[in-house]
Amino acid sequence: MIDLFRRTGTAIAHFVYGIYAWLTFLVAILLVLLTTLFVPGIDRRRRLLTLWARGFFAFAGIRTSVQGLGNLPDHHCIVVANHCSYLDGVILQALLPPRFAYVIKGEMRDVPVVHFVLRRAGSKFVERFETAGSARDARTLVKAASAGESLAFFPEGTFIGEPGLGRFRAGAFSAAIKGGLPVVPVVISGSRKILPANKYLPVPGSVRIDILTAIDGSDAAYRNGVELAELSRGRMLEVLDEPDLLVNNQQPASQPNIGQ
Repeated sequence: MIDLFRRTGTAIAHFVYGIYAWLTFLVAILLVLLTTLFVPGIDRRRRLLTLWARGFFAFAGIRTSVQGLGNLPDHHCIVVANHCSYLDGVILQALLPPRFAYVIKGEMRDVPVVHFVLRRAGSKFVERFETAGSARDARTLVKAASAGESLAFFPEGTFIGEPGLGRFRAGAFSAAIKGGLPVVPVVISGSRKILPANKYLPVPGSVRIDILTAIDGSDAAYRNGVELAELSRGRMLEVLDEPDLLVNNQQPASQPNIGQ
């Protein structure tokens, strides 16, 4: 009986917290909308978005920490991170410097308000399923990387309920090679416990990102994006406290298409 009361009390507390966290997030979204509508200059907008993201975690009581910040180059680079929760984009916005443009799946173009906000923040969109669109977006990303723009990718493309690191799409790494930019693997931990794929209310917790040593994308040893993707993925698995979802799969650890 005591265990039943304890479980019921925990469930009620998590429900109340989840509602509070969503209300906090809605306030942050309102600030984001106002910022993207009225603040001139993409650099100013990105700095404010970083501030709102940090404020959300602070007011929601979600502890955040960064390890290896010194591994992030001072100059432009490409960050690749694992993807395990709806919170991951907000986490990177809060904990990375605000200079990054985030590469988002092309389906977000069909959500007008979201598309507007992301576009005004400088995000890039990648078509994953339509060949002509994917080729067009690939050229856009390579052009951005070649111009020295810092980009942040989730190379798995999406996330699922099962813990673990999935297959990488090679687009981020191909862009790094063609743009001569270093690739910085980043491991996100804790977000899956707070808000996994099959839940709608977050629970209390903490998140951490580990910024790993940069890999020189201009090194001639990497002949294509697939090789660079597999090296980055291997380094992330050394730090990530989740299994390799491909360990019993004979398919390659990366896909050659550019899409996120």
